[in-house]
Amino acid sequence: MPEEINVYCDESCHLENDNQPVMVLGGIWCRKSAVKAINEQIRAIKSSHNLNERLEIKWTKVSTSKIDFYRDLIDYFFDESALHFRGLIALQKSALDHDSYLQTHDIWYYKMYFNMIKLIIDPSNKYNIYLDIKDTRSSDKIKKLHDILSNNIYDFEREIIEKIQSVRSHEVEILQLTDLLAGALSYFHRHLDSNSAKRSLIDEIKRRSGYSLTMTTLARESKFNLLVWTPHLSEEDQ
Repeated sequence: MPEEINVYCDESCHLENDNQPVMVLGGIWCRKSAVKAINEQIRAIKSSHNLNERLEIKWTKVSTSKIDFYRDLIDYFFDESALHFRGLIALQKSALDHDSYLQTHDIWYYKMYFNMIKLIIDPSNKYNIYLDIKDTRSSDKIKKLHDILSNNIYDFEREIIEKIQSVRSHEVEILQLTDLLAGALSYFHRHLDSNSAKRSLIDEIKRRSGYSLTMTTLARESKFNLLVWTPHLSEEDQ
């Protein structure tokens, strides 16, 4: 029997003219049957630090006063065997030459999303994908993304990727965890270092993952999988 898998996706610095040198796409996935217990455990971690269970976990909120809380969340991700992460870091965004590839920035964005998602998808399972999309075109982007992802894996009847929808991140703890990991990758690859708590969390991610975060991992890495993409990769890799 196919397993039903939920994928929770977030994005950082994805707009064309935001003057940011990188774009990060991230996704955490797990069995749908494990979602309730995972969300409850994340709420329990909040409570253990005397924080409101409704507190939204966000990379932008990482501070010295809550560093132990955020470190516990990182450790929980790496200790929980049901959770897996895939991150795509697109470097040198300002050097993109869309005209040479007869594409718009939006088309490139969808290509990158496919590159992020494709290693998560096992055609023997069924997938529900949830996105925290931060701009006003969410419904159009979701429809286009569903079309592209499904067509690229020949899932014309939507039997593999059954659903893609946007959700409110403050209501979904696993999506908040995606924000934390994707935010860390974005901070690291933008060479920011003014926040000591954020630097400490990045060091913890490096330690627990065993990776420097500067290079693409093996495709078969299932816990903390990274693709570090540059405009110099072949069109096939885009």
